[in-house]
Amino acid sequence: MPRGGLARATNGSLAVTNGREIIPVVNKLLSLPFILKIATKDWHPQDHISFASNHAGKRPFVDTTTIFNPCNRAESYESRLWPDHCIQDTPGAALVSELQVEKLDRVVEKGKRREVEMYSAFYDPLQSPRCSDSGLAEALVEEGITDVYVVGLAFDYCVKATAVDARKEGYATVVVRDGTRAVDAGNWEKVCGELEGLGIGVVGVESEEVKRVGRDEF
Repeated sequence: MPRGGLARATNGSLAVTNGREIIPVVNKLLSLPFILKIATKDWHPQDHISFASNHAGKRPFVDTTTIFNPCNRAESYESRLWPDHCIQDTPGAALVSELQVEKLDRVVEKGKRREVEMYSAFYDPLQSPRCSDSGLAEALVEEGITDVYVVGLAFDYCVKATAVDARKEGYATVVVRDGTRAVDAGNWEKVCGELEGLGIGVVGVESEEVKRVGRDEF
């Protein structure tokens, strides 16, 4: 958020435990004078590679699949499988109704290519070459963004990946802990340590990092 921001809310078959608890926090952040307020959402085709239902005998949350770069099969990575979720043009792909969407500047759709999983709001994890890019990085540059605050679901997947890529892009990056929940709550401290090790702050909604946004100190 300050000088840019990301707010993400998930609903439906891949709902995160206690995920709706973050909505008041996200709405509070949306009321602050961030220069750019962006929501992201998964926008998957029915045959998306991350759905366990598209892999015979595979179980959501338990099993994984190998994802190959469609442009270079020498590059691959393992990815967890999920229940069908956020299918394009269905109610399950909509932002939650309680989110104050009128305060958003734009909505970024991600995960639109069936062959590639994309947790980050920026782009997929492939390198040689990259296959999917949401255009978020370009949007932040156009607006002269310097700081990115990340909230949403889930902390240990999309929030983490987005924060890591924001840092790689050179932004001072903060995750607001009150505005996120994890799929695997037991990994919370581990993920916090990984983020902090990369210079990414994990702070509370009443922290000085958030309060200075209200004072417009950027």
